[in-house]
Amino acid sequence: MRTIFFILLALFVNSIFSQIIIKGTVYDEKGPLESVAVYLNNTMLGTTTNADGEFSIPVKEGQHELIVSYLGYKKIAYSLNTSTYTKPLVFALVEEENVLDEIVIKKTVYDDKWKNNLAVFKREFIGTTELAEDCEILNPKVLSFDYDYKENKLTAYARKPLQIKHKALGYLITYELESFIRHKNYITYLGYTRYQELKGGKRKQRRWKKNRQVAYNGSPVHFYKSLLNDTFTKEGFIVNQFKRVLNPERPSDEEIRKARQLLRLNRGLMINFSKKIDNPKTALDSALVTTRKSRLPKFRDYLYKSKLKKEDILGFKNNTYQLIFENNLSVVYTKEKEEMGYLRRNIFSKRRKPLPQTSSIIPIDDKIILDVTGNLVNPLDVLYEGYWSYEKFANTLPLDYIPTED
Repeated sequence: MRTIFFILLALFVNSIFSQIIIKGTVYDEKGPLESVAVYLNNTMLGTTTNADGEFSIPVKEGQHELIVSYLGYKKIAYSLNTSTYTKPLVFALVEEENVLDEIVIKKTVYDDKWKNNLAVFKREFIGTTELAEDCEILNPKVLSFDYDYKENKLTAYARKPLQIKHKALGYLITYELESFIRHKNYITYLGYTRYQELKGGKRKQRRWKKNRQVAYNGSPVHFYKSLLNDTFTKEGFIVNQFKRVLNPERPSDEEIRKARQLLRLNRGLMINFSKKIDNPKTALDSALVTTRKSRLPKFRDYLYKSKLKKEDILGFKNNTYQLIFENNLSVVYTKEKEEMGYLRRNIFSKRRKPLPQTSSIIPIDDKIILDVTGNLVNPLDVLYEGYWSYEKFANTLPLDYIPTED
């Protein structure tokens, strides 16, 4: 009994010392502000200020992004390092100009065009995975859209935080959308997220626990955490390195543009777009060949190194973990197969059986920093292709999620 007592005491003491109570006050030019949301980004840790503008949050030791948010005021994203925290924090909020409301939001008409843009937003933000089927935006009318037909570019704005109910994972999520852009085939979005647990009985709790583990397995966070621990191979990841070069068989963008322009100028002629052309004899023949070749992939990928080790991918410089690989990575997660929805994305693709989930990491920035929790400090430093581009917001979890032990 004494041994058990000392073990429990040690665990209790360790729990106390692994957490720090962060306190602070929020005010504006008139004085303290009540009901201001204060939370750690992408976690379930958060609170609101009291009548005196005060807040208190227990956090684990380390680096965090503390968000201070109040409707009508400019948001504060504060880089919190518990090792340098010595006294209560003080935040002064400044009222935000309602330019967005005046220019964009007030002109919103909830017509068929808006509904179509909303459908695109849901598909590209929430996703189309099996988990996305039970992920619902509760207040979609806070969204407004701007679509540039010429650039094929959709931009989304939100005048209030999105309220998202995820019945598959058991979360009520507040998402403060900062940016959403769908430009041709590329999607980027940024925002601040706060998770809250939904209430449910034992049956729902078991379902949520199972689905959360499914969402975690093979995800970028799972990969990066296992990379930090040098357990990624054991946990089912195979990492290969590839180089991407322009496809020499595909015409240049300028050649394709000129060919399409020539065809448009001659659209009054009877042009046989399906005729076979082995040796182009006229400018129109060449234009037809060029437009046909425009369907070829713009790039070719060449694998040149397989089964990378931790030291090939991750380095430690200037007290930070950084991704140090050259060119691009192919990440194969062998313990789960692709969903059927992923295979059906392109109706022109040949039908095949599901394979292990394969994703690509394409660096955008030269310096890609990874924090100790297994998350990219700047998510836009890389571009994901393949399976990770299929798994969107509906498959993300709070940073303080703890995976189930095998």
